[in-house]
Amino acid sequence: MTQTTEVPGTTGRLQGRRVGILMESDYVEEEIAYYRMRFAEEGAQVELLTRLWGSDSLTFTGHEQRAPIEVGGDLEKLDYDELSRFSALIVPSGMVADRLRYTDNVSRPAPAVEVMRRAFRLPNLIKAFSCHGLLLLSSVPELVRDRPVTCHNNLVGDVRNMGAVYTGRDVVVDGDLVTSRTVEQCNLLARTVIEMLVARGNGGR
Repeated sequence: MTQTTEVPGTTGRLQGRRVGILMESDYVEEEIAYYRMRFAEEGAQVELLTRLWGSDSLTFTGHEQRAPIEVGGDLEKLDYDELSRFSALIVPSGMVADRLRYTDNVSRPAPAVEVMRRAFRLPNLIKAFSCHGLLLLSSVPELVRDRPVTCHNNLVGDVRNMGAVYTGRDVVVDGDLVTSRTVEQCNLLARTVIEMLVARGNGGR
């Protein structure tokens, strides 16, 4: 069973940084494995986060190989103080965003959506969305209104309805917001986030 937190390398350009990855079932195994390896290689601490529904941890299965992964990071504990301790938050491909936007009380946003609301108020925190990840923001379109983005072709109508500006590029950076077209560009997304964090230096979390 894969652990929740990746042990960072002892060297690298991102020593002391924390990178959070939101998780649910039907994640893309190769994508998550790549993020965990690449960010840890740069010295960052990589943490998997989800809605735990009162449990200490949950086990999710991947989309292709049905590979299990254990997640113990509780996204409902991500208040402003805790979020400020992260350098980047990644919403990956697959069905992760769609599952995390589920709410058992339709009069209230899902906890992951509330986390996004807080995260977008922290300009020093990089928010990165891969492929279908922007689905998580469908109920809070004001977070991306008038901002340039890219996404999977299946989501173009959705992001336009959210008021975002679809660009059709592989990777788009708009300040603290990074988006990539499909899971095939996960390496470009990771590289972009890493280079942004390196450029910010030790002072930019």
